[in-house]
Amino acid sequence: MYSDKKSVLQLAALLRAHGIRRIVIAPGSRNIPLTQTFTSCTDFDCYAVTDERSAGFFALGLALENGQPAAVCCTSGSALLNLHPAVSEAYYQQVPLLVLSADRPAAWIGQMDGQTLPQPNVFGSLVRRSVNLPEVRSQEEAWHCNRLINEALLALDHHVKGPVHINIPISEPFFDFSVTELPTERVIRRYTGMEDPNLRDHLAATLAACPRRMLIGGQSAPEADFVLPEACAEGFVGVTENLCNGSLKTFATPHADALLYAATAEEREVLAPQLVITYGGHIVSKRLKQWIRRLPEVIHWHISPDGDTPDVFCRLSAVFEMEPADFFRQLVPLLPQPGVTGSAYVEEWRRRSLTHPLPAFGYSEMGAVTGLLERLARHTEGHVTVHLANSSTVRYAQLFPVGQRITVRCNRGVNGIEGSLSTAIGYAAASEDLNYILIGDLSFFYDMNALWNRHIRPNVRILLLNNGGGEIFQSLPGLSLSTQAHNLVTASHRTTARGWAEERGFAYQPVRNAHELDRAWADFTAPESDCPRLLEVFTDREEDIRQLKAYYHSLRRD
Repeated sequence: MYSDKKSVLQLAALLRAHGIRRIVIAPGSRNIPLTQTFTSCTDFDCYAVTDERSAGFFALGLALENGQPAAVCCTSGSALLNLHPAVSEAYYQQVPLLVLSADRPAAWIGQMDGQTLPQPNVFGSLVRRSVNLPEVRSQEEAWHCNRLINEALLALDHHVKGPVHINIPISEPFFDFSVTELPTERVIRRYTGMEDPNLRDHLAATLAACPRRMLIGGQSAPEADFVLPEACAEGFVGVTENLCNGSLKTFATPHADALLYAATAEEREVLAPQLVITYGGHIVSKRLKQWIRRLPEVIHWHISPDGDTPDVFCRLSAVFEMEPADFFRQLVPLLPQPGVTGSAYVEEWRRRSLTHPLPAFGYSEMGAVTGLLERLARHTEGHVTVHLANSSTVRYAQLFPVGQRITVRCNRGVNGIEGSLSTAIGYAAASEDLNYILIGDLSFFYDMNALWNRHIRPNVRILLLNNGGGEIFQSLPGLSLSTQAHNLVTASHRTTARGWAEERGFAYQPVRNAHELDRAWADFTAPESDCPRLLEVFTDREEDIRQLKAYYHSLRRD
């Protein structure tokens, strides 16, 4: 019989799935749920060693014998510290030693309770990975626990073997051993190639069993681009955003977010993929991410040149530590010939994409962003770079697809507004392109010292959207604030960039209506200029919100 603690059950199930068989167990009370569970499973060889210092080295010897990971399990408190010598030896000898430490609940650390000390990260830099498991009480915590265990076990032999620490807080009561079977847990595998015939057979079988296949490109730089094989256009539905600067744009759907919003519940079922393959960095669309997370049977493979395991959809099962170009070159021969089902899925997405109307806004922040992108797409010869500040502008830009001649840049790694303008100005200082910077008022004024240098060239064009505050906060669903709190959250203001822009040598032009904006585009987008330009578009915040809501309302049919 096994412990009823869900984190313990997950740990045992994943140890078994990852092939870890040898476990050295030191005595104690807090690790009784672990001891009971491990000794009840016939797949584990358990060794009893009383002294933790000796137990650590005993486990080290087991791992040295066959080169495979061996675990050592101890109770909470100072017992864990006795494993430090073995951990340090494993680190420098590059031995895959797994330390499993039971722990008291975090609330009791430092409260004069027995056998309590800060156990997470206690080994510092002498382990390849250290994770602290949650006590699972919700579905999200179950996913988090599963992900942490998978990540830790994968780190035992990633490039270089070494020790890993998993800390397991266990609350009382912990003597309930009523579970009869270990659960079936999601296992994340990492592959460094496709040479293994068994792996190739598995991938080919999965591709054949999943005719509804989707390829999603995240944020990527043009220099990281590669040519996708032609077979991908017929074998996959492509989904991309403007931050993906690559060949996927040639056949991908650029406005999946709006398509999903417009689809009925029944239509979203038709559009749902069975297999999702991702590469690149961040995905902007919250709607796309949440939709895929709610698909219970979807399989997710991620192409990760550094071997990292980002689980953005909570469905990750395989990570391919390869360059995307190498991955697809080896994957294409495994694709089945496009069948009726697969082709129908691709055609359904393609049909919806081709018939999806582009947004038509009146005078507003969205109208200014989409108006500029449309003008660049139709009238620009050569290559330009568009920089999107975070928050509203990066989302508005998603409403209108951009072409291959436009590179899109954005500080999307951590998603804050700081440095958006400085990064774009620095890029433009070394770039031969025309550099368009689309930025909201809060992002601009927060980083206005970006203009306080001598390196700003005439190739800079700043489109400043000024509606007197953080509009995106006001549009959050369900948000209702008092007047005072509202002003604090949205940072309402009456500031203009005129004085600062003119002092810094910009050709400054204010715009307050549609007629003025139409007249301003010619000078703003002119390829030749003897100075940088700043176009400040003043809009009404309430009108911006009204038009944005009206646009999304027009898409809904259910």
